[in-house]
Amino acid sequence: MSSVVVAGIGELVTCDGTGTDGLGARSGAAVVVEDGLVAWIGPQSAAPAADRRVDVGGRAVLPGFVDSHAHLVFAGDRGDEFAARMAGTPYDGGGIGVSVASTRAATDDELRALLAARVAEMRAQGTTTVEVKSGYGLTVEDEVRALRLAREVTQETTFLGAHVVPAEYAADRAAYLDLVTGPMLAAAAPYARWVDVFCEPHSAHAFTAEEARAVLVAGREAGLGLRVHGNQLGPGPGVQLAVELGAASVDHCTYLSGADVDALAAGTTVATLLPGVEFSTRSPYPDAAALLRAGVDIALATDCNPGTCYSSSMPFVIALAVREMGLTPGQAVHAATAGSARSLRRDDVGRLVVGARADLTVLDAPSHVHLSYRAGVPIARALDLRA
Repeated sequence: MSSVVVAGIGELVTCDGTGTDGLGARSGAAVVVEDGLVAWIGPQSAAPAADRRVDVGGRAVLPGFVDSHAHLVFAGDRGDEFAARMAGTPYDGGGIGVSVASTRAATDDELRALLAARVAEMRAQGTTTVEVKSGYGLTVEDEVRALRLAREVTQETTFLGAHVVPAEYAADRAAYLDLVTGPMLAAAAPYARWVDVFCEPHSAHAFTAEEARAVLVAGREAGLGLRVHGNQLGPGPGVQLAVELGAASVDHCTYLSGADVDALAAGTTVATLLPGVEFSTRSPYPDAAALLRAGVDIALATDCNPGTCYSSSMPFVIALAVREMGLTPGQAVHAATAGSARSLRRDDVGRLVVGARADLTVLDAPSHVHLSYRAGVPIARALDLRA
């Protein structure tokens, strides 16, 4: 058994639910890690002996960010689409087909290298847990390939065959739905923990409430947990469907009615907010502070993808949530760690408590406030405790 004490911490943020905004922040603390797990937290002066000592020189230490919504298995580029959107072209989901064509044409090794680079980019910005979706293959073979590759980097893999209806099925949506809920699901389920669906009646490419229900029920019967893309392009049924079926998370939540908020507050579904998408599509930002006041559990994630938010930066998401969504710096950090962990039904990540994974992020700054105070500056990184 090997152990290491992390000392010299300026501010330790545990996100253990205590203190202001649930951050459990303290000064003068140390953390002892044994075999990758948190073994002890307390005053540095009382820290037990360890095999090694890592001094972070007065920097802040936080739980590693948990990015609970990301689309990382893709090839190709959609920069022209972004430029067109900034010039006024609205987003309707149609550009996903461009990424599908590029991803289908890529080799396994090409996709593996792209995926590894994106995960490394995330870790360099403090993300230590990431959920990865399929959804840019939309054939049985390509969806399974995406999930198989994703499994090489994370246990949080999500089958998103119901991302959009591919062009070859545009004239027969029912046939594609049968494929997704039948042979494709059967082949993909061994590589997935979750099933997801883009439930969006405001896009001709996405899925209606009835279609989304069929996907989610089939996924649940196959043993997968439920996630939903909902209420992104306008008011819709996604949130209500997610809460009704007990989905772990409903993501986007850009357009919410009072009934949607009440349903979220009464249920166990986490509202995962993706402010990078609002930034990249010029959509309105949801009022995250109002959701918290209503008693809704919220999470923050990047939705890193080639079309609507090609950013892997959780610090950027945190800064946006503070600037545009009404959260305090502490609330945003909590949503990006413990909140996102809840959306994955995980209690071993997103917080620093005895027995949790020792996923630590260190800031080149004395406190968590600097994540939004110094927006755009690369101050966060995952702390590597390997000898």
